[in-house]
This record gives sequence, C-alpha cells and structure tokens, in this order.
Amino acid sequence: MIKRATDILFSVIGLLVTSPLFLAIALRIWLEDGRPIFYRGERVGRFGKPFRMLKFRTMVAHAERLGGTSTAKDDPRITRAGRFLRRHKLDELPQLINVLRGEMSLVGPRPQVEWAVALYDAGEQALLSVRPGMTDYASIRFRNEGELLRGSADPDREYLEKIAPEKIRLGLSYVRHHSLGVDLRIIAATLLSLTGGHLGERLAGDRTERPKRQP
Repeated sequence: MIKRATDILFSVIGLLVTSPLFLAIALRIWLEDGRPIFYRGERVGRFGKPFRMLKFRTMVAHAERLGGTSTAKDDPRITRAGRFLRRHKLDELPQLINVLRGEMSLVGPRPQVEWAVALYDAGEQALLSVRPGMTDYASIRFRNEGELLRGSADPDREYLEKIAPEKIRLGLSYVRHHSLGVDLRIIAATLLSLTGGHLGERLAGDRTERPKRQP
C-alpha cells in the first residue's frame, strides 16, 4: 500500500511538473512527423496481464511492420526528434500515466513484450509477481542499450543473447529484495545516471555489478 501510494504521489507531481515539456515534445513530434504522438506498445504486466505501455513516438509510423522490437542506436526507423528523446530518456515520460493507472510502478523490472515473456522459465516467472517499472537496476546498467546493439543484423537475437540474461538476473534480485528504501535509491541512481556518469551505478549498489567469473 505504501509503494502504491508513493507511485500515485510521484506520478501526479511528475505529470504536473512536466506538463509544459509534454506539450513541447508533442508539438516537436507533430511538426516533424505528424501523428500519432504516442507509441502504445503492448507489454506484459503484473500476473501476466497485458497492457499498453505509453511512450512518446520516436520511430516512423508503423515501425513495427518494418523491423523487430529491439532497437539499435543506428536503427533507420528512428526519427530525428526520436534520437534526441531517446538520448535523454524523455520518450519514457508518458509512462507516468501508466503508473497513475496502476499498470506500472515507478520502480520495478521493465515490462517485456509477449514473445520475450514466453521464454521465461519457472523461476523467471517471479518477475511477473510485481508491477513492471519505469526504472530498475537494469535500466541503470543498460542505459545505453541502443549503443550495445549498434550494427547488429538481428537486434532481437542479440538482445536475447547478450542483454536479456543480465536484465533478468537484476530483475529477480529486485523482486527478492525490494523495499521503499531500495526504490528511493534506484530513483536517485536513475536521475544521476542520466548525467552520463557512473555515479548512478555506484549509488544503486552492488547488484548493478556484473557477476565475477569463476577461476
């Protein structure tokens, strides 16, 4: 109940504070590439319930018909405005509406598409026991995910092989250890990570460190 109350409070404040920015971004998208302003991607939420995750549209209309769901930084579907929004994570702001609706939380494992969730094993299904979030340990670690996928001939496959396993590990760590204190630390670490430095990873704690190889 405390987590939900915190989500409502911060999402309302966030929407009020960023409303002028919402209007400016919407106008920029409309002037450059027309409608729609928002991307409504179907994702799997808590207990496996599907929902529409909101983002500012950063790709050409009907981009899903032109390629996969994983997006490299050099993906030709990304618009000029979209590159700016993605670089500064501004495309994620509309998810405050998802948080207010109760479909998402401020902090939690990032929501995944149905085909990715279908690959979860029994243990990984625990990721669906909490509301998906706008940010988590993995969001901090992989804040430059598009750069990691740059030049890939098959971004979806590259994502599954090189990124998804660590994201799942970090998500399960959050499920096991989450608390209000952890949430507040991840929020602060996320804001710091947007500056481009490594202070965010340090603040988030040891769970953002890559596992050491066994000798």
